[in-house]
Amino acid sequence: MSKTKISRRTTPKRAGSVSRRTLLKTAAAAGSVAAIGPWFIKDARSSSGSLDIMMWSDYLPQAFTSKFKEATGITINHTPYGSNEELIQKMRATKGRGFDLISPTNDRTGQWQDLDLLQTFDMNRVPTDAILPSMLKISEGFAWDGKPRHLPYVWGTEALAWRTDKWESDYQNLSYGDLWSDEMKGRIMGRAHSMMSGIGLYLDASGKLPTNRLHDAYKDEENMRRIWTEITKFAVEHKPWVKQFWNDADGQINGLMQNNVVLGQTWDGPPLRLKADGEPVTFMAPQEGAFTWLDGLSIPVGAKNIDEIYEFIKFIYTPETGGLLANETGYNATAKGADEYLTETAKKNFKEAYPGDALDRLWPWPPTPSWYAEIRNEYVDKFVAA
Repeated sequence: MSKTKISRRTTPKRAGSVSRRTLLKTAAAAGSVAAIGPWFIKDARSSSGSLDIMMWSDYLPQAFTSKFKEATGITINHTPYGSNEELIQKMRATKGRGFDLISPTNDRTGQWQDLDLLQTFDMNRVPTDAILPSMLKISEGFAWDGKPRHLPYVWGTEALAWRTDKWESDYQNLSYGDLWSDEMKGRIMGRAHSMMSGIGLYLDASGKLPTNRLHDAYKDEENMRRIWTEITKFAVEHKPWVKQFWNDADGQINGLMQNNVVLGQTWDGPPLRLKADGEPVTFMAPQEGAFTWLDGLSIPVGAKNIDEIYEFIKFIYTPETGGLLANETGYNATAKGADEYLTETAKKNFKEAYPGDALDRLWPWPPTPSWYAEIRNEYVDKFVAA
């Protein structure tokens, strides 16, 4: 899921406290190939007062970084990216050097273990009692050799966003299958690999390709190829429906506001930010369930500004900072008590994005082993090139 994020967003990630608790319990219980342009490797500075972070584009809004500098005197140098694939390729190219913190998604544990480019956290310097237990539990799965290499940062979902002035639907009828209806031909957008996963959930729910909600595809290569062959066939046949593929938050916003996209499979942040700003856009989980992810913090092997890293960690897990981060990005905070600092608009948007039993239907991305990601890329290439 690339999640390249941009300026500020106001999203639904903050529902009333009861709904939020329900969602967090659900997430805990459940346990792209980007174009890489030339990029400059800069040496991480060892002087106190700076922190070099490579993170999704919209995860460090100015209000947040300014408050952090005011509180600590530390300047954040932010290098953005738009997908896990882009992050992995960049870190492989630099052999884990040049940055103090990065933000892998929780389902990529196997790929990072294979790379062996992450340090372990000194948990004595982490305020674990200030982190939502459900989110900390998810990060605990991102470990090997019994050593923690991931801490929660923000979490969110990928579902359906649309122009309310051009199309309408409701929760009881909303489906990933709506993307492929006759009226949407040439009017949709998405991220290729997750659109294909959405097709898988749609075909499973409609009885056309039973897959145990796509979980059978993660069993082994034989099942994965069997299922993804059918998904790819459907995707290629419906390629004319796609107006654009996106790789980051900017792409999602541009599609809805400038490129005549009517309906898209998107992250929650960008459309909810637009909605909060009064644009004719909304976001909602479909009947098949919203894809759910947790983006965290990890320390590359070449990190130099260690004290600054732990100052950042202490800062993000205060309730006030958690609320600020959620309000500005549109994603959900992982700090205890952050709900108390959400805006009323944010709370309202959250409830409208996850109505009814939507929080019980979340679909957390399963752990993605290297073999699965490599084979999936083969099928994604066929879809994109069709």
